[in-house]
Amino acid sequence: MTKEAVNLKNLSLSELETWVLGLGEKPFRARQLARWMYGKGVWEFSQMTNLAKEFRKKLEASVWISHLEPEKIQTSQDGTQKLRFPLRDGNRIESVLIPERDHVTLCLSTQVGCALGCKFCLTGKKGFIRNLDPAEIIDQVLAARAHLGEGKKLTNLVLMGMGEPLENFDAVVKALEILRSEDGLGFSHRRVTLSTAGIIPKIEALFQRPRFVMLAISLNASTDEGRSRLMPINRKYPLKDLLALCRRLPLDRREKITFEYVLIQGVNDSEEDARRVVELLRGIRAKVNLIPFNEYPQSPFRRPEEKAILRFREILMEGNLTALIRQSKGADILAACGQLGGTPNPT
Repeated sequence: MTKEAVNLKNLSLSELETWVLGLGEKPFRARQLARWMYGKGVWEFSQMTNLAKEFRKKLEASVWISHLEPEKIQTSQDGTQKLRFPLRDGNRIESVLIPERDHVTLCLSTQVGCALGCKFCLTGKKGFIRNLDPAEIIDQVLAARAHLGEGKKLTNLVLMGMGEPLENFDAVVKALEILRSEDGLGFSHRRVTLSTAGIIPKIEALFQRPRFVMLAISLNASTDEGRSRLMPINRKYPLKDLLALCRRLPLDRREKITFEYVLIQGVNDSEEDARRVVELLRGIRAKVNLIPFNEYPQSPFRRPEEKAILRFREILMEGNLTALIRQSKGADILAACGQLGGTPNPT
């Protein structure tokens, strides 16, 4: 098989059906393949026992199915697990499994590295290497599900690992179609969250499609000046334009946009910052996740004092905002928000 052979997981479900028809097969063969790949996590045609032998021979001669296996799994004191995956080109990505009392969340990567260069994020320090293809996004979910085994069910997905999902728009949308479809992995859109730094044209494009995800936006500052220092993308898509878009998005009746706010000591954690956030989000159906900064080696930033964190939340709530302090997990293994690095060399 040549290097140009098709990886079936890079095809949308409609593309898979078209491809199967091109082989002279019936459309239901595409659903059979999807159920083996996604429902059962099988990547070897020889194990697809309800496919005719001749059809399997055609498949083996012309296509392949990818899969990922973690080369290293680190377990935090709080039970969080970081899975590091080697890719076919030698690059590496990381995913994080976060166990909760009543659900298990997987934090997914969408790029190797990241081009946005947010000052508080370890991933951005390695720069951008490349986008992941749809299969590499989906395979993180399948690998995590296999790792959990029979006893636990993977219930929630968050696209807020390595990379900016909307800078890899086409691959992410194709992966979401498969993650959401009943013929794929069958996740409800309320169980899938996409986190973005605020790429305005791509948010607009996302909302022109069927609803695949819940939206989370990284806010992280209460002024354009402060946000531009922390997040250079703000110079291109400033707060005024980003929040104007949020006000006109066609949300479901009970839906809210989540705004993530990384609290950094002496940078964006003042009472004045909190009051400005209340004003910024006025008129938006919003909730705020406050994320005390997760420290890592060589970072100039520090986590605020607990009283500052609590006071910030109190001011938001006094302003009629839903505000939660997100207790980050996995910080002791660099698996918390903003800490993923996809270490290039295994240790």
